[in-house]
This record gives sequence, C-alpha cells and structure tokens, in this order.
Amino acid sequence: MRTTTIGDVKVLLPDLEPDDLDTTTNLADGLTEALVEGAAWHGSHLEDARIRSSLITGVDLSESIWEAGSLYGCEITRTDFSGATLTGITIERCAITGSRFTGTRLTDVRLKDVLFDGCRFDYATFQRVAAGGSVAFTDCILTNGAWSSCRLPRIALRSCDLAGLDLDSCHLVGTDLRGSRLHGLKTSLDNLRGVTVGRGQLPDLTQLTIDVLDLAVRDE
Repeated sequence: MRTTTIGDVKVLLPDLEPDDLDTTTNLADGLTEALVEGAAWHGSHLEDARIRSSLITGVDLSESIWEAGSLYGCEITRTDFSGATLTGITIERCAITGSRFTGTRLTDVRLKDVLFDGCRFDYATFQRVAAGGSVAFTDCILTNGAWSSCRLPRIALRSCDLAGLDLDSCHLVGTDLRGSRLHGLKTSLDNLRGVTVGRGQLPDLTQLTIDVLDLAVRDE
C-alpha cells in the first residue's frame, strides 16, 4: 500500500505490480489479483461482484449495471463507466485515474480511501453517496451533475470544475474546495457550511450568495 496526500486528506492506496497479477478478460463472478486490459464489458449486469487487488486499464463498462459487491485495493485507469448504474457497492482503497463517469448514476455507494484523479463526472448523479474514510477528487470535471442526500464530510475536491453541479441536502462540512471552479454551482448555502475555500474563490461565493438570497445590488 502507499499513501498520497491531497491538502489535509491522506488517502491509503494500493501499490500493484502487473507482473504479480493474472491476465484475464473474464469478469464472471468477480476478480482477484487480476490484470485486465481493454476488455469489452459494455452493458454488463453484475450482482454482488467483488473485484480485489486488480489492475484495470482501458475497459469498457459503459451502460453496465452493478448492484451490491465491492471494489477493493484496485487501480483503475482510462476506464469507461459512462451511463452505468452503480447501486449499493463499496469502493475502498482504490485509485481511479483518467476514467469517464459521464451520466453515471451512483446510489447508496460507500467510499473509503478512494482517489479520483482526472476523471469526468459530467451529468453524473450521486444519491446517498457516503464517505466512510478519506476521499479525494483532483482535476475532475463534475459539471452539470446532481448530488442529493450525500454525506461527504472532510473530503478533498481540489482543482475540479463544479460549474452547474446541483447540491441538495448534502453534508460537506470540512471539505476542501480550494482551487475548484465554483462559478455556476447550484446549491443552497447550507450545503457549503464549514467547507474550506481559497481567497480567489470569494468572488464566486459572493455571486452565489447574491443569487441564493435574491439580493438586489445597486450603486449608491
């Protein structure tokens, strides 16, 4: 295992050696210590599948349905989850890099020690997604998504594009938003209670406050 630090968030991640893994493209009932490259799993229906200690690269999981099960100790790179439905799964000690979650629906998903780096979550829906430990999003696109009833305290959302992201009844206390684009964020102020921002983000927060409170700003 290795540890990476994003702001004040320390994430425990896997450190896999490809030579120690078994090459396969057969998902079947799950994977353990597998090396998967370029597999075509578009539209797959997975139920209680468990994937552990595996390296997954360039895989097509678009439009797939995954109910229950878990991802544990995996490194996932350039993989397409666009349009997929992920329900009731646990993602723990995983590094997910350069992957696509456009229009993906995540419901009742639990995250612990997960890093999303350079991923696209545009138009994605998070419903009752919860962080049970350290979670970080870095350089991710989260535009025009919708997060509802999520409990994601003390996570890092660093250098992400949040334009058009709609937050509803979310708990983000202690979350680090520094470096992220907040212009066009759709949320009540309660959802941003206790977050950390940089000075350069204050103009966007001021505009958000004006919009939320329907303030009239006039020259004297």
